[in-house]
Amino acid sequence: MKKITLLLLLLPVIVLANTTWGKTGHRVTGEIAEAHLTGKAKRALNDLLDGHSLAFVSTFADDIKADRAFSKYSAWHYVNYPLGTNYRDAEKSEYGDIVMAIEECTAKIRDKKNNREDRVFYLKMLIHLIGDLHQPMHASRAEDKGGNDIQVQWFGEGSNLHRVWDKNLIESYGMTYTELANELVEVSRTERKQIQAGTIYDWVDESHQICAKLYDSVEIGEKLGYRYSYDYNELLFEQLQKGGLRLAKVLNDLFA
Repeated sequence: MKKITLLLLLLPVIVLANTTWGKTGHRVTGEIAEAHLTGKAKRALNDLLDGHSLAFVSTFADDIKADRAFSKYSAWHYVNYPLGTNYRDAEKSEYGDIVMAIEECTAKIRDKKNNREDRVFYLKMLIHLIGDLHQPMHASRAEDKGGNDIQVQWFGEGSNLHRVWDKNLIESYGMTYTELANELVEVSRTERKQIQAGTIYDWVDESHQICAKLYDSVEIGEKLGYRYSYDYNELLFEQLQKGGLRLAKVLNDLFA
């Protein structure tokens, strides 16, 4: 984790580009995952993705949101359940959620009886959803739409708690996805195994617990800026790193 600590010594640069965790963040997780794939997984992915990188396809699930034909997948990007509880015991949505979606994607990809087009579609969805799982506000509570109703200001501009974690923090840091991934990709074997341990259920509950702390990190209408970045950039980097390493684990297991 030494590179994460080094990153915190750098002052954030304000670059509020029109991109979100759905672009920069997802590409970071894809780039990190790519560096930790087995040879067998690399070959399978190269075939299914026609040589494209994980970073390249990682935004697919957001890109299709504009097409109403894919509206049934909207609920796949998140899960809501009461704070202080765990996913297994929570009431499940009739529309599905991110955990159900990840399980369905892995099943569709694993079943070679499915046609190639379907397997590629669910693979692209899976790559994105593992990233979403590690944005804490995607494992949130329903009453405020995952923090979207918690209005704040970010360097004088209107925002909300969800957007702060989707967009503001990572874009304000001012690094490209390749620069950031390069800083986060190296971990010891012991650290990697610790991060990759557990199941999807453990990982979603971990994000859910972090989310509870993030609700306490702001007050409605609060003016956020450098101080918030200083306090929470390390957590942001940790979540991006976890997302990448765990995506690699899921894909390595899937194509073992």
